[in-house]
Amino acid sequence: MRAINVILLLALVTAIHGCGESKETAMSKAPAETVTIAVPADIGKTADALLASIPAADSDNDAGDVLLSEYSGPYGGVPHFDTMNVAGMKPALEAGMARSLAEIDAIANNPEPPDFANTIIALERTGEDLGRVFTYWGIWSSNMSTPEFREIQQEMAPKLAEFRSKITQNDALFQRVKRVYESDEYKSLPAYEQRLVWLTYDGFASDGATLKGEAKQRYAAINQRLAELYTQFANNVLADEEGYVTYITSMQLGGLPESFVAAAKAAAGERGQAGKYAITNTRSSMDPFLTFSDERALREKVWRTYYSRGDNGDDHDNNAIIAEIVKLRDERVALLDYDNYAAWRLQNRMAKTPERALGLMEAVWPAAVARVREEVADMQKIADAEGADITIEPWDYRYYMEKLRKERYALDSDEVKQYLQLDKLREAMFFVAGELFNFKFTPVTAGSVPVWHPDVKVWEVTDKTSGEHVGLWYLDPFARQGKRSGAWATSYRSHETYNGKQTPLVSNNSNFVKGEEGRPVLVSWDDATTFFHEFGHALHGLSSKVAYPTLNGGVRDYTEFQSQLLERWLMTDEVIDNYLVHYKTGEPMPAELVQKIKDAATFMQGFGTTEYLASALVDMRYHTIDPEGLDPDAFEKATLADLGMPKEIVMRHRSPHFGHIFSGEGYSAGYYGYMWADVLTADAAEAFKEAPGGFYDKELARRLVDNLFSVRNAVDPADAYRAFRGRDAEIGALMRDRGFPEPAKK
Repeated sequence: MRAINVILLLALVTAIHGCGESKETAMSKAPAETVTIAVPADIGKTADALLASIPAADSDNDAGDVLLSEYSGPYGGVPHFDTMNVAGMKPALEAGMARSLAEIDAIANNPEPPDFANTIIALERTGEDLGRVFTYWGIWSSNMSTPEFREIQQEMAPKLAEFRSKITQNDALFQRVKRVYESDEYKSLPAYEQRLVWLTYDGFASDGATLKGEAKQRYAAINQRLAELYTQFANNVLADEEGYVTYITSMQLGGLPESFVAAAKAAAGERGQAGKYAITNTRSSMDPFLTFSDERALREKVWRTYYSRGDNGDDHDNNAIIAEIVKLRDERVALLDYDNYAAWRLQNRMAKTPERALGLMEAVWPAAVARVREEVADMQKIADAEGADITIEPWDYRYYMEKLRKERYALDSDEVKQYLQLDKLREAMFFVAGELFNFKFTPVTAGSVPVWHPDVKVWEVTDKTSGEHVGLWYLDPFARQGKRSGAWATSYRSHETYNGKQTPLVSNNSNFVKGEEGRPVLVSWDDATTFFHEFGHALHGLSSKVAYPTLNGGVRDYTEFQSQLLERWLMTDEVIDNYLVHYKTGEPMPAELVQKIKDAATFMQGFGTTEYLASALVDMRYHTIDPEGLDPDAFEKATLADLGMPKEIVMRHRSPHFGHIFSGEGYSAGYYGYMWADVLTADAAEAFKEAPGGFYDKELARRLVDNLFSVRNAVDPADAYRAFRGRDAEIGALMRDRGFPEPAKK
């Protein structure tokens, strides 16, 4: 693995900190195009000469040396997941930071006048050792967390923040970058290299590089404190997920599907509770339990346990942490003369301003809430007809919506689940990738590529036509203790060509409940959709054609588009007919069941849209208010009341466990981005519906890959989308897609 470059390195530290990704300027723009760049072979020579005299990082610790060492083995080198040891994390981080700072100092103090090669390209070459260490950091923080690692994480978080500040606040370095950005050379560069310069400049300018004196010192101190708080927040949520498990007996299984019962039994056994059934405190366990369990009191208990994560008034309570985070963020951006944190955060997103993001959400909110009212009324009728003598509460919503689904569409979620085998879904994703991207996935021989857990499998990705190696895809599908909840994609190496071709290593990570040995893993329709979604992120990395590491980044309210779009292929006939087959008989899903799924496509959109929007709106309001004296619990309640939040629904992510915005800054003041991206998604999906070949139209697929996947961040997202669609995306497609009335045109 070669250099990860300082800008991407700071993005990795964004797991603890956030920094600007891009900003609208008067920079020249070019139409989106496939960015397969033939970079001159000697482009990195200046950087090589500059950095060659700096000694390689040495941790003075064998375990640390493993984490610092170059990837080795096949496929251009792979991480040493089989020999990594958490004992090496601290010394490796310290050595990697020292090496990176030495590289930065060499660039900043170069006596030669700054130019594209000795400043921008040189920065692209920095951070190689530390970048490798962060690969392992990511595995331990997300996939294999332990008390030992969490202690190191808590200790190193502020040190990493200090390291980051030493780079972003290195005035000599920033002045060199600024001079390149303002030079005649910059104006003569190709559009993609202009964007590289601008992204580099903006990464510093948006993150305090222009500050002086006490303001600069305070900015750095705030970053250090935030690093500690983000780590505390995430670890508190993980502690509540691990520490609260609801055990039930065989007498309390009424209504639960056989596959869920088997998985709950296995989960209890893993926890030393043989003979019982474990409802773990994760969405993948909570959601099906609330959907199917006939035990209303237990539904309430599981619901309260899940939505109280981080809010139990104990050592893992996150309310005080939230209050301090919001206040510090507000103080930090005030140093940069921004009115509020959201204004700073959105300056370099597609939305540009909080007002535009709020405008989209507020246009959809009334229709979503109105649909909730309809859903609740219909559910209440069912409950009344049963003589349940209840009023619908949040822990009843999924349960009675399932009854309503069966009544209205004769659609049984458990029946659908019999056709959703995890392995078959994976094969379906490979098929789609082959048709759209011309990729072929071949299993790698067990043991030839190191993995961090026996559940992890690896596939080589090649071009179907040429056989050329594209990259590797890792899959870590199952829940376990120490693994954070949810589903995500990540990268261990990104594509680049500016200094010889480097191929990507990407992974998908899920929390499916493993179940009994030898039985197929059956998942819900929502989980199948999420599986496709995260695979979209992986394909985005695998399809990259960009030349430089920084251009593999992204704009947050755009990067969800590619993944959300890939969800649409789950419902295509080719996938349904060949991969959605019954786990016992092998028969394809019957046409009548397929039609029921399609008929119910907009079913429960009130619930799904409202719970999401509530979280996104609360996020935005946290970051536009005066945070003095903030009480997060009271603020959340007051904000939802002001919005007119239906009492039968709770936020998808309540504040005390809203990791998207409080365990880092990736989605802070940016959770709206899923909906912004979904406008693009719905609009692009209509393009495929209209194409002669439908969702497998070869010409449209080529335009999709060339303009919206392979270019990554080498092209402005708005320009990229227009190159694909011929126009901007329209909100009407989103409203039609969700079955909502379209807003009146102004």
